[in-house]
Amino acid sequence: MMTLDTETVRDWLEENFSEGIKNSAIGSDQRKEWTKRLATIGWTAPHWPKEYGGGGLSFQEHVVLLKEMQKVGASIPDGGMGMGLIGPTLLEYGTEEQKLRHLPRIVRREVRWCQGYSEPGAGSDLAGLSTRAVLDGDNYVINGQKIWTSGANHADWIFALVRTNPDAPKHDGISLVLIDMDQPGVTVKPIRLISGESPFCETFFDNAIATKNDLIGKPNHGWAIGKRLLQHERSGLSGMGAEGATASKKGSQEYHLARLAKKYVGESTDGKIADPAFRNEVIQQRLNQLSLELTLNRVREENASGKTLGEITSIFKLLGASQGKKNTSLQVQLMGSNGTGWEGDGFTQAELGATRSWLGSRAGSIAGGTNEVQLNIIAKRVLGLPD
Repeated sequence: MMTLDTETVRDWLEENFSEGIKNSAIGSDQRKEWTKRLATIGWTAPHWPKEYGGGGLSFQEHVVLLKEMQKVGASIPDGGMGMGLIGPTLLEYGTEEQKLRHLPRIVRREVRWCQGYSEPGAGSDLAGLSTRAVLDGDNYVINGQKIWTSGANHADWIFALVRTNPDAPKHDGISLVLIDMDQPGVTVKPIRLISGESPFCETFFDNAIATKNDLIGKPNHGWAIGKRLLQHERSGLSGMGAEGATASKKGSQEYHLARLAKKYVGESTDGKIADPAFRNEVIQQRLNQLSLELTLNRVREENASGKTLGEITSIFKLLGASQGKKNTSLQVQLMGSNGTGWEGDGFTQAELGATRSWLGSRAGSIAGGTNEVQLNIIAKRVLGLPD
């Protein structure tokens, strides 16, 4: 039964959210105060249990909250990988001490997390990782390298898969450990991508230290936990949660394709896209996106608990990544030469942004598990096909 209604949310927002906050810059004192107000009642983590600082809301209550916030231009400050990945994993597998130590700080947005999974020699074959964690008294001594660690240059902590038993079969000797990034044994180097940005990093561990209490679950049983964490990631990337259910479609790229086509390709007298081939592509892309959204809505309705689903998250991760790449590719095609500029006065900021979005979208079919990995999971775990 609903306990949080729209009137309660509206009253709270009217008292606590102002135009000054709405128009303030990210990182300003006003935004920090807004985060503090939300965290005080658990609304920075609406669906988390109250005992760890969350709001204790049901899925539907979470949706009500987000919809009412959306109406007034309010939003929940981004919680990054703390909220989306390691937080839900700790709720399922963490000890009470680990939950009390880490979750309230995530709720208050006091700590930033990054993910240490892929290695130069262990990408799609993640279980082939070689970063070692050797127990020395009450501490693990960690040596190795991770790559594509998004946001590592800004992170306070990293959750990493490490090998704790090199003699066991590769899937059986892995543990998930939490590592403080602020120590001499951790070095981070950003990787510059073709899009010109550096969201990814290399992370090196040279005798880095983590305590025994920083290991999640039992030693050498981290593979199952690590896979579950990836399901949380894929659920978030594909919009399967309350945030996806309330996301505004007005700014979605596919809704701009027809407008772009008419501007750059041309418009016929009856208001249609002049080029029939482009017109068909835009229509098909819109249909694919609407089909995906309708299917996501059905899955959310059937998943009454609101908890992250299992292997089927790979279906939506695969489709979402493919749709994202197709959207940006079609956008630059519609814009013609205007969609391939990198710099110069001959291009608008929107056109330069389109080029970078197109290049950046290439990472969508790699980050969070490649499309090929998702297809393997779907074949084996969803469809039950033989190896």
